[in-house]
Amino acid sequence: MPVNSHPADTVQPVESQNLASSQADTANAYYAPQYLDGFPEAAPADTSLESINTRPVMELPDGNPAQTFAHSPLHDTPSMALLLTGLLAVALCYHTGYKYIENFFHYMFSTRRRENLFEDHTVNETSILAALIANTCIIEGFIIFLAVQLLRPLLAASLQASVFPHIATYCGLAAGFYIVQWMVYKLIGYTFTDKVGSKLWLDGFKASQSLLGLLLLPVLVLLMLYPTHGKLLLIIAATLYIVARLIFIYKGFRIFYGNMTSIVYFILYLCAVEIVPIVIMTGITYWISDIYTIKTTT
Repeated sequence: MPVNSHPADTVQPVESQNLASSQADTANAYYAPQYLDGFPEAAPADTSLESINTRPVMELPDGNPAQTFAHSPLHDTPSMALLLTGLLAVALCYHTGYKYIENFFHYMFSTRRRENLFEDHTVNETSILAALIANTCIIEGFIIFLAVQLLRPLLAASLQASVFPHIATYCGLAAGFYIVQWMVYKLIGYTFTDKVGSKLWLDGFKASQSLLGLLLLPVLVLLMLYPTHGKLLLIIAATLYIVARLIFIYKGFRIFYGNMTSIVYFILYLCAVEIVPIVIMTGITYWISDIYTIKTTT
C-alpha cells in the first residue's frame, strides 16, 4: 500500500511565498533619483510671510516711573546678624533662666516687702536678664530706624545708603537710654525709699523692659515685611511701649505713695523722669540722623 505523505512536506508555507515575492519585486523595481544635478538654487516658498511692520504692536500702559531699590534692614546682612545674635543669646540662656521668664508678672506687679533669700537673682537669671535687655535694645534700635525713615522721608536716602551704621547707632542709643534710666531709678529709690522698696521698683523696671522686647519682636518682623503698613505698626509699637511704662509707673506709685504729699512728688517724677527724657531722646535721634545726612550729601 502506498504511503501518503504529510501535507506539510508538500505545501510551501505562506510566509515563505510572500517573502520570495517581495524580494522579486524589489529586484525588478527601479528608483530614478530626483535631483541628479544637485538641489536647485531656490525652492518656491509654500507660504508667504507677512512683514513685521504689519503685525499689531502692544502699547505700553501709562504708569509711574521706575524707582530705585530701597534698602532695608531685612536685606542688610550685618543688621540681620545683629538681630539674630540678640535672639540667639535669649535662646541659649533660656534653658538655665526660664524661671525668670515665668516670674515676669511677679516682678512687674508684686510689691511684697518681705525679704527672701530665694528671691534674689541667681547667676542663671542674671544671664537671661542681660540677654533679654540686650534683645530689647536691639529691637528698639531697628524700630527707631524704621520710624525715622517713615516719619522723616527726607532722611530716607541717607538711612538706606548706610543701614547698619544707623541701626548700630540707634541700638547704642537705646542701650544708653536704658542705662541712664536704671541709674536714675536707682538714685530715686535710694533717696525716697528703703533698700527693699528700691529693689522691688528696679525689678519691675527690668521685667517690663525684658517683656517689652519679646512683644515688639513680631511688630518688627511685620514692619520689615510689610512696610506699607508702617504707620499702623508703629502705633502698635508705641502702644506696647506706653503700656509697659504705665505698668512700671503703677508699681512705683504703689511703692512710693504714702500720703497726699506723695502725689505732688509723683507728678514731678512723671514730668522729670518719664516725659522729658523721651523728648530729649527723640531730639538726639533726629540730630544724629541729620548728621549722617550731612556727611552723606557732602
